[in-house]
Amino acid sequence: MRKDSRLSRVLHVLVHLDVHEQPVTSETIAKMLTTNPVVVRRTMALLRECGYVAAVKGHKGGWSLSCSLSDITLLDIHRALGERSVFTIGLTDEHNNCLIEHAVNRALDGAMKDAEALLLQRFGEVTLADLSRDFENNYG
Repeated sequence: MRKDSRLSRVLHVLVHLDVHEQPVTSETIAKMLTTNPVVVRRTMALLRECGYVAAVKGHKGGWSLSCSLSDITLLDIHRALGERSVFTIGLTDEHNNCLIEHAVNRALDGAMKDAEALLLQRFGEVTLADLSRDFENNYG
């Protein structure tokens, strides 16, 4: 199963933007992430709509932060990306008449909802400034 790393990649980019004094182009970000600049622009546009980044056009243009890293949480970015669920585990509905399937789905659904609520709560407690400090303390 393929992992969805979009949240992690976007968090990576935002901490990088904080370090750069000049705006960073979509092409530069795309090289950093080994992706296409169009994907970067689409993703960054979602963040711009929420007020986390700004785009400057023209020579020396690119993306920059619109607010402090301490004002942005992991949950903010998760929501900005339009992510619905943090889990890719799905429930089966192939045997709608099977009572065992219903019991299994109820148990899984309840456990996943509880786990997701706890994870999203934690996402709301961690700011991008926390990530930046962790980087500085361990690698800077």
